[in-house]
Amino acid sequence: MTVPVFPDLTLPQMLREHAARTPDRTAVRQKDFGIWNPVSWQDYFTRAAAVGHGYRAIGLGEGGHVAVLSENRVEWVLAQLGAGLVGAVTIGVYPTSPAPEVAYVLEHSDTEVIVCEDQEQVDKVMEVRAQLPMLRRIIVVETKGMRAYPDDLVMSFAALEEAGTAHRAQHRDLVEETLAGQSLSDMALMIYTSGSTGKPKGAILSYGNIRAQAIAIVEMLGLNEHSTHLSYLPLCHVAEQMTTLMAPIYLGSQINFGESIRTVQEDLREVAPSMFLGVPRIWEKLHSSIHIRMMETGGPRRRLFEWAYRSCEPFAETPSHKRTAGQKLRFALAYLLVFRAVQNYIGLRRTQVAMTGAAPIPPRIVRFFRTIGVPLVEVYGATETSGVALGQKLVRLDPGSVGEPVVNVEAKVGDDGELILRGDTVFKGYYKNDEATASTLRDGWLHTGDVVTVSDGQFRIVDRLKDIMITAGGKNLSPSEIENTIKGSPYVKECIVIGEARKYVSALIQIDYETVGTWAEENRIAYTNFRNLAENPATRALIEREIAEANAQLAQVSHIRRFHLLTKELDHDDDEVTATMKVRRSNIEKKYASEIAGLYAA
Repeated sequence: MTVPVFPDLTLPQMLREHAARTPDRTAVRQKDFGIWNPVSWQDYFTRAAAVGHGYRAIGLGEGGHVAVLSENRVEWVLAQLGAGLVGAVTIGVYPTSPAPEVAYVLEHSDTEVIVCEDQEQVDKVMEVRAQLPMLRRIIVVETKGMRAYPDDLVMSFAALEEAGTAHRAQHRDLVEETLAGQSLSDMALMIYTSGSTGKPKGAILSYGNIRAQAIAIVEMLGLNEHSTHLSYLPLCHVAEQMTTLMAPIYLGSQINFGESIRTVQEDLREVAPSMFLGVPRIWEKLHSSIHIRMMETGGPRRRLFEWAYRSCEPFAETPSHKRTAGQKLRFALAYLLVFRAVQNYIGLRRTQVAMTGAAPIPPRIVRFFRTIGVPLVEVYGATETSGVALGQKLVRLDPGSVGEPVVNVEAKVGDDGELILRGDTVFKGYYKNDEATASTLRDGWLHTGDVVTVSDGQFRIVDRLKDIMITAGGKNLSPSEIENTIKGSPYVKECIVIGEARKYVSALIQIDYETVGTWAEENRIAYTNFRNLAENPATRALIEREIAEANAQLAQVSHIRRFHLLTKELDHDDDEVTATMKVRRSNIEKKYASEIAGLYAA
C-alpha cells in the first residue's frame, strides 16, 4: 500500500479540519439505553471546544494537566481533545485502578483537573484528596448520587460544557489562537506504563509522535476513511489511543462507543467493525466462548464444526491470494456451513483486519482465528513507541512472528539480542524521571528490553530480557514461550512459570472458571465455587492432560514437571496483576512462596 500523506497538523488541528470539510459526516457513535447516537464532525469539534473553554473558565492555564478516569465513552475523547484545543495535556488513568494507584498517577503527573465517569471514580479521588495539592476541580459525567459533594470542588461534565460555551462566546479567538501556535513538537499526552516491575512511568508523547503513528498504522493495516472501529479497551492505554484517536482523526473515519465494557460482544455484533484490536486475553476469551458453545451444541453440529476446522487448519496461515483453487473451495464451503455463523457470533464477520498485541499470545489461538477466517495479524508495540512498531501484513503471515518495522521506524538487534528502535514514533522521555529516560533512550535509540530474533526480515519476540530464566543446569529458558503454549488450552486462563536456578520447570496455573465450569457440568461434576472446582481431582486430571499436550510442543528442558492450581483468580486489587492484567511475577512468587516450595519438595 502507498504510504499515506497526512498534513503537518496536530490532532486538534485535524479535528478542526474535518469539522470544516465534512461537518455533517458521522465521526462518533455512542450507545445509550440500546440506541446508537451519532455525533457529527462539527458537533465533535464544537463540544470539544466547549470542554476546552470550560477548563479555562475554571482556571486551567495553557500547558495545564487534565486527567481522565473513566471507561470509554464520548466524554473521554471530548475531555482529551478539549484539552488539546486550549493547549493542555491529557493523562489517562485506568478505571479499574484502586485509590492508591490513582493517587500516585495524579500526584506524579501534576494533575490539576480530573474528569471522572461516576460516583465510584470520584470517591477514589476524594479518598486520596489530601495527597493531591495541585488538584483544583473534579468533573463528573454521571451525576447520580453526587448531590452531597462540595460544589466548589465537584462539578458535572454538562456544567463544564455549559460554562465553556459561555466562555467561548466571550473569548471567540482562544481556540484559533491556540491552534495557530500549536506544533507537532508540543506535548500532547502522558501515558503511564503498566508498572509490572515497579512504579508506573509517565511516557510523554508529542503530536508529532501521534501523527507518525497514524501514518504507520494506516499503511500497515490498509485503513481508510470508511473504516469503522469499536472502542472498548482502556483509552489510557496507547493501543486504544492509536485506534480511537490517532488513526481515525487523521483519516476522518468513524469510531463507536458501546454501553460498557460488559456489553462488548453484543456491541461488536451490532457494529460489525471493519477493524478490530484485541489484546491476547480478549482473543483467549473469544476462543473460550466458542469452545463453550461447541461443548453445549448437539453432536452433529459439533462434528460439522470439527470437520470444517480440520479441513481449513492446514492452510490457515497461507494468504488468500496464495491459496490453491481447492483450498479456496474448501474454505468457501466451510464458511457457508460453519464459519460465517461463528464470525457472526463474535461480531467479526465484516472485519477486514484484526490485530493482537500488547502481550504475547499463544500461537494456537492465532491459528484458530485464522482458520475460521478472521484476518488476524500480530503486532508489537509499546507506550514508548506511541503504538505499533512492528507488524505483520495480511499478505505475509509467518507463524510466531510480529512482522517487520512499520513506516517511520527503524529496528535492529542490539547487545544480548535486545530489540532497539529509532524513528518518529519514539517518545520524548519519561515525565520527571531523567534517569529512566537516559537508560531507555541512548544515542537516539529506544532500548525496549525485549529479546528478539530475526529471520528473512521478520522479527520474533523471545521474551523480556529481565525475564529470561537460567535453570540450575545452566539452560536459558523463555517463560513466556512456555506460558503461552500452556495458555493455548481453553481451560487455562493464566500460567506463571517457575524455573530460575531450579532443577526443573514448574508452574502456578489459574483455570478458566467459565470454560472448566462448563466442562464440569457436561461431565456431571458438582462444584460450588472457584476454589471448590480448582481443588476437584477431576479438574486436576484435566489440567494434567492439557499440560502433557502442551509439553509435547516444547523442548524437553522446557517441560512443566509439576504444577499448583491456584484456588482464586489473580486480582488487580491484591497487587497480583497490573491494570492491563500483566502478571506481577515478583509479587506472586512472594505470595505463593510456600506453594512454590512444595513443587520442589522431594
